[in-house]
Amino acid sequence: MAEFKLAAESRSEFGKGASRRLRRAGKVPAVIYGHGTDPVHISLPGHESLLALRTANALLDISIDGGKHQLALPKQVQRDPIRGFLEHVDLVIVKRGEKVTVDVAVVTHGEAAPETLVVVDLTSLAVEAEATHIPTELTVDIEGLAAGTQILVRDLKLPSGVTTHVDPEALVVNVTQQVSQEALDAELAESEEATGAATTEADSEAESTEGEAGEDA
Repeated sequence: MAEFKLAAESRSEFGKGASRRLRRAGKVPAVIYGHGTDPVHISLPGHESLLALRTANALLDISIDGGKHQLALPKQVQRDPIRGFLEHVDLVIVKRGEKVTVDVAVVTHGEAAPETLVVVDLTSLAVEAEATHIPTELTVDIEGLAAGTQILVRDLKLPSGVTTHVDPEALVVNVTQQVSQEALDAELAESEEATGAATTEADSEAESTEGEAGEDA
């Protein structure tokens, strides 16, 4: 996996006002911690960080104030919900050769058999991998799969050195028979007919109750 080099600066001002000033200057407030070190508050270059963090589990090579480089993974990324710019980033320090647990996206490749519906029940999988060899995604080949086919965690082909502790019987992909429009229309008509019959029966019972009440009066 690629490493993204980012030159960070230490910061001593905190709070919403300080963070807004940083973002106006094209920088991103962040904190880096891990491996027994105290958290260090830093600012990252905005544009370069935005590009790097488009990659899931991006491995960042951080240098602070021109000092020594250290590797880090994004732990939490806060983005503006409307404009998408980075608001704050939490980074955790990692070492080469160290194994980490991260969530990796599950994506399908190919086309299942005609008239089938493919449902991805598990969109990401927690895996354990070396910090410098985290897969960008886990690909599931669904080419030509027939209705009724199910792919479980134990069926996944994980890259070398990558493991998971997720239940091996957990459902990842489910291929079902696609329901035709005619079948949907028939089901809808049947439902409407049943609803109409129930309404008619309820109306009849109400009229009967009203009649009995009139006789009693």
